[in-house]
Amino acid sequence: MAADDLRAVVVGGGIGGLASAVALAQAGWRVTVLERAPAFGEVGAGLATTGNGMTALAALGLAEAARAVAYQTGTAGLQDTRGRWIMRMPDTRSDPGAVTTIWGLQRQRLHGVLRAAAEASDAIELVTDAEVATVQPGEPSEPDGNAAAVSWRTGAQARKVAADLVVAADGVRSTVRAQLFPAAAARYSGSTSWRAVIADTDSEDRLVQAWGPGTEFGSLRVSPTEIYWYGYFRHPEGAVFPDELAAARDRFATWAPWVRQLVDKTPADRLMRHDVYHLPGGLPAYASGRVVFVGDAAHAMLPTAGQGAATALEDGVCVGRLIGAPARAGGDLAAALTAYDGARRPRCRQIARTAIMTARFGCDLGGGWRQPVRNAIFRMLPPAPLLKAGQSIVRWTAP
Repeated sequence: MAADDLRAVVVGGGIGGLASAVALAQAGWRVTVLERAPAFGEVGAGLATTGNGMTALAALGLAEAARAVAYQTGTAGLQDTRGRWIMRMPDTRSDPGAVTTIWGLQRQRLHGVLRAAAEASDAIELVTDAEVATVQPGEPSEPDGNAAAVSWRTGAQARKVAADLVVAADGVRSTVRAQLFPAAAARYSGSTSWRAVIADTDSEDRLVQAWGPGTEFGSLRVSPTEIYWYGYFRHPEGAVFPDELAAARDRFATWAPWVRQLVDKTPADRLMRHDVYHLPGGLPAYASGRVVFVGDAAHAMLPTAGQGAATALEDGVCVGRLIGAPARAGGDLAAALTAYDGARRPRCRQIARTAIMTARFGCDLGGGWRQPVRNAIFRMLPPAPLLKAGQSIVRWTAP
């Protein structure tokens, strides 16, 4: 493996894949990104990223570009279905370093920032319509003859390329993970989620979350004129509603006025719904041979911790700094892959456990007596201990 001619293949052109590609290119690697869709893009509505996500974007040199398409705000707190506060958070929206400061983003705009950085790099090749078939992981402790290899098909054309490193960034239904860790399959969480970004200038700009029996509703401003909202609820897997908007209006018909208003003024073509899958426990290792896993391919989490995009960005930075840079300097690739696994797996497992615990006390909690008891307990809790607990997630430092 010649340190002056290192090649990586990134499987998947989403947020984690593009972040990894940019970080590797900055470390001196040549990178090919394989995206199975006919164009690079991102499916989804909105997201909130906390300070660690912005730290990762800054490490990629993209902080200014990201802030230009983000809306800096904060977390307002929790309500019940009638709009009564369960817990209120201090208003920190003007303080970028506060634990409860968040940035609302329309998902495609964040992806666009990363895509623009990849397109501007002479070291990155972006390939679409690339359906990956097989990945041979290789062996990092062996010489060049045992490199990794990726085969894919574009239409009728089959291609195969050798690589010093493969980054598996192909999401919760990862093809690469299925081949190298077949026992680690994503599971249905038991919940599905409506999401929409709609025109709005009047609603509360901070993140407000409302909890009800087996349900959570939240809204967050993503631009001065747009609100992102989601409705996350327990439901059988694969269900189909003849009219999604009517079903959403019906489900939230008795909720607080602000909830009903956001749903009511949502155009039908702006509403989407996806079943939510996760990877309980994550992978047993984030590296196999010369393959490294990032984002949902490694640690698909419940959305209840709000860390999916942020941890994918962190992963990308760490691929470049913990693997790419040491290998480019002539270091041992096997040691670099081990360092990446040691840095990322414990942290992401802890965040995933936090997401599961949050769901148990929040959106997954059943009805009846459980709701008023939970709400009464949370009303008595001071926010300070919860904010302190969140510091280990939000105040992340790039390596």
